Amino acid sequence: MSDLLRAPAEIKYAEELDWLESVDDGPKPFSWRLSPKMVRLFILGSERADGLDREISQKWYGDRSFVERSIVTLASDRGLLLIGDPGTGKSWLAELLSAAISRNSTLVVQGTAGTTEDHIKYSWNVSMVISKGQSRESMIPSPIMTAMETGAIGRFEELTRSTSDVQDALISILSEKYISVPEMDSDNIVFAKPGFSVIATANSRDRGVNDLSSALKRRFNFVRIPVVTNKKNEAEIVRFRTEELLKRHRIELDVPPTLLDVLLQSFADLRASAAAAGSDDEKLESALSSAEQIGVLEDAILHSNFFGERALTARTLASSLVGSLARREPEDLAILNKYLHGVVEPRSKEEGGSWPEFLEGGRDAIATLS
Repeated sequence: MSDLLRAPAEIKYAEELDWLESVDDGPKPFSWRLSPKMVRLFILGSERADGLDREISQKWYGDRSFVERSIVTLASDRGLLLIGDPGTGKSWLAELLSAAISRNSTLVVQGTAGTTEDHIKYSWNVSMVISKGQSRESMIPSPIMTAMETGAIGRFEELTRSTSDVQDALISILSEKYISVPEMDSDNIVFAKPGFSVIATANSRDRGVNDLSSALKRRFNFVRIPVVTNKKNEAEIVRFRTEELLKRHRIELDVPPTLLDVLLQSFADLRASAAAAGSDDEKLESALSSAEQIGVLEDAILHSNFFGERALTARTLASSLVGSLARREPEDLAILNKYLHGVVEPRSKEEGGSWPEFLEGGRDAIATLS
């Protein structure tokens, strides 16, 4: 695992999955590697009441009902559609579910305007077709077809970014549970094995790009993942991801809890401002998600490690926040400047602590970008 830039969940947590599988005596649907209860436990972590001999770490932070509904859906014959704003952990939840159920989360199709039916069905090895003709040997199965053949979970990221032709092809797969290969005379149908299902994700901000047809919607159970606004949960998410980042980069750098509080409060303030805004021009383009908080903190940590004093400061954090969130000029810079003067400046006078340095760092960053 050490030579992988980012190991998939089934490799990263292989020891936990092996152990859970060894003690799991619950009923398992189809070809699942873990029972539904153990899948939930793997994702949400163990509690003392579970009576396990070892602790299982929590990997996804959110309402347990979302996880349970997702698991129940995958145990049926319907697909699962995780929908929500950017950065709400949809893809991470899909990866964890696939890793726990199939021990393979890499059967992924990325939805874009350029995604074609071949990407979800099959294509051909041209050189082999020329030399040997069209056969199963010369076929290149898509990740979805591979999932069908192995009774595993296939993933489709950003479903609403793919065209209607691709979405229509997916309807057939979810309904009939097989793919026809008309180019071959025999052995020309690939049937899905028990355990096959599809987890799709969709960005709620992409509404209107390529809306799902009513026929495709009927093939999915929807689970809407909201933006995490609970400060305690959000702090756990940011702390969890930060620890992973430090381990991956082998960085020994202290992240003071006071600075984490500053980051969380800043995002809470900016979200409140966006909610009260009268038009899109008065809102940051950023979704202000937990993922973007992690990105801000990651930028600040790396900058501190490589170019700072190997200690995270409020000034560096403010600079990273401005640099990460100011995507439109001058709109976003004006919004951030208003926030610094209207909210951070009074708070720095009243509370002190890290806020005065945060204010100064933010002002300097805005002046540099203006």
